[in-house]
Amino acid sequence: MQVYLVGGAVRDRLLGVAVRERDWVVVGATPEELERAGYLPVGREFPVFLHPETHEEYALARLERKVAPGYRGFTTQASPEVTLEEDLRRRDLTINAMAESPGGEIIDPYGGQADLAARVLRHVSDAFVEDPVRILRVARFAARYAGLGFRVADETLQLMRRMTEAGEAGALVAERAWQETERALGESRPEVFFETLRACGALAVIFPEIDALHGVPQPPRWHPEIDTGVHVLLAVRTAAQLGASNAVRFAALTHDLGKARTPRERWPSHHGHEAAGVPLIEALCARLKVPNAYRELAVLAARHHTLVHRAAELKPATVLTLLEDCDAFRRSERFTELLLACEADARGRAGREGEPYPQAGYLRAALEAAAAVTLSEDDRRGLPGPRIGEEVRRRRLAAVSAVKDGARAPP
Repeated sequence: MQVYLVGGAVRDRLLGVAVRERDWVVVGATPEELERAGYLPVGREFPVFLHPETHEEYALARLERKVAPGYRGFTTQASPEVTLEEDLRRRDLTINAMAESPGGEIIDPYGGQADLAARVLRHVSDAFVEDPVRILRVARFAARYAGLGFRVADETLQLMRRMTEAGEAGALVAERAWQETERALGESRPEVFFETLRACGALAVIFPEIDALHGVPQPPRWHPEIDTGVHVLLAVRTAAQLGASNAVRFAALTHDLGKARTPRERWPSHHGHEAAGVPLIEALCARLKVPNAYRELAVLAARHHTLVHRAAELKPATVLTLLEDCDAFRRSERFTELLLACEADARGRAGREGEPYPQAGYLRAALEAAAAVTLSEDDRRGLPGPRIGEEVRRRRLAAVSAVKDGARAPP
């Protein structure tokens, strides 16, 4: 029995970046041998075991064979006769198809080290086409390593395009598609994930609502980049630079979906795109089984981003209504995330990346002032229930007005 460190741990150590997790492959062993040694079996579709002390994953070397379309259409063969090189050959990219022996020797039968040096994401073999999830994985790795100068090899991108044309992207299981997307949103350059999918045609299949934004013009006065598809990806990139959560990044991605519904004769104006985007977000989230927290924030951003941008010119009563409509008094943290998504939208425009966004500070101050309003027992005495609510709102409006007047005061 021989044990090798494989995959991402080897890749990231050679790149000099932090190793996220360690996976191992076992050659020349049977499941019974590992169980006798104390390993805990956890694999449902192929033999995977947890180490009795470290709880890291140890998988028996295996072969895979495609027998049906889609993500689950595989049979696997794990036996002591499967070699390390055969196991590595079934992996997606050459940079993920390396192993390290206990003595520190790098086993690299498919040129992973050369591709690391060349900053290339290249498929290992034609077996790549057998798993449609690999389209998403390559796009995710492109997002993760774009900052290091990596690009997808031309031949790999062509293979991904052929897979998409053959219907493989359409066979993706919704949960797995969202799992890869959510991980990609958390990468340093999440917009590259969507750019890569668009380059191979998969964006139109998996995210047709986002693909439809490309080629839709906006007024150059507000959007020097003009193209709406370019804009939303710039907004996602800006959200990542701001250190925003994945939910905020998703809201930045989807806030302008309604612009794809604008009739061409009205271009580049998009009056009413805020409300038009809501059913598109709902449909996307239902199809991919996106978590409710993501969906709720995205809907808020779609509905209210224009008002948030105009905060300085809004009447205090309109500001208070905005806070109420966003449920900001009960869910202040979510409102703060909404403001961050709006800032990513405002700064996610060509040449405007460094501009300040005072609207966020003003609305946070308005919320804090209005939320501090209370009624004492004396204030409540003699007031019927509805009047109590009216009095609270009247005082909140006065608090917001005071914040607005203070914002107008000369320095």
